Formats: sequence, structure tokens, C-alpha cells
Amino acid sequence: MTAVSRNTAGRVAVPVATDRLVLRLFTPADAEDRYAYQCLPEVARYLYRPPLTREGCAESIAARAEGTGWRADGDTLLLAVCRADEPGVVGEVVLTLTSAHARQAEIGWVFDPRHAGRGYATEAAAALVALAFGQLGVHRVFARLDALNTASARVCERLGMRREAHLVESDLDGDRWGSEYVYALLAREWRG
Repeated sequence: MTAVSRNTAGRVAVPVATDRLVLRLFTPADAEDRYAYQCLPEVARYLYRPPLTREGCAESIAARAEGTGWRADGDTLLLAVCRADEPGVVGEVVLTLTSAHARQAEIGWVFDPRHAGRGYATEAAAALVALAFGQLGVHRVFARLDALNTASARVCERLGMRREAHLVESDLDGDRWGSEYVYALLAREWRG
């Protein structure tokens, strides 16, 4: 079964709720919350790009305000992660369809450091993995992360993902060569 046949409308049903969180589409009102963490050098250092500007945050939110389809290579689902009991965005998760034919999707997450250490990244990522394997019919979910990003490596491991690769000096971040880990999980391995 392909990702498209499981999701015939081409749209992803959101929001998604967990015990403590709500994953939903970003709205223009979220731009300042998103900018608060996306502008931080310590957040951007693992993303191989400079910190986002206020305008960059607002533009990317506007581009995805209606959601995106889930049919073609490159289709992306970007969701704001909010606490169920308080207003405001604490981070984001993203799922990108890298191969519609092979049903492969890349997962990622970025969280405000002020909310670190509470398990939000693991909880939100687990909900997104469940959505990928369930609603979207993905065969394999993978994550690529800077080898120095030990917090994200722990999230991958808590999700049950296996480290499939260690790419040494595979990307240039300004003047620094970065190494990457690739973690992955198959639908049949998901314990969710």
C-alpha cells in the first residue's frame, strides 16, 4: 500500500494530541514563539544553517499555514508542538516525504532550550512516527543528525530507532566539517 493510497485526500489529519502535548499546524500568531528558539545560535548549530530571522520564521509559517499535501517527494508536514495545558509553542516537529515510491520519510525536531529535559521531543516525535506509520502508510522513517547532537541521538534511541550510519565529515557548516548519524525505523519494528 502506498502513502498516497492510505491518505487519499492528500492532506494530513491534524491536530494530534498526546498526554501532554498538541501537535498542530503553525499559525501566523506563532511567529514570535518560533523565532524565540529558531534565532538561537545553539539551536541552529546542529541544523547546518544560520539562525532564522523573524521574517524567515513568519515566511515559512505562512507558506505552510494551510498544511501540505502528502503525495510527492519533498512534501513536508511542519507541526507546532504546544503543551496541552498552556498556550505557546515549545518546539516543532517535521516529517518530509523523501520518496513517495519507496514510502520513506525523514523526521526532525527543534525545541526551545527553555523546555529541554522534560521529554517533549520524545513524546512529540513518537506521535509523529505513529502518524507516519499509521495514517500516512510510510515504510521507513529516518533521522539525520549532527553526531555531536547527543540529545537528539537519545531521542532516536528512545523511539527504538537503530543507528544505520555514521557519515564522517559529510557536511560543511561554515568552517566546521560536521559528521552525521543516520537513525531509522521500519513500520514493522514500530512498537507504538
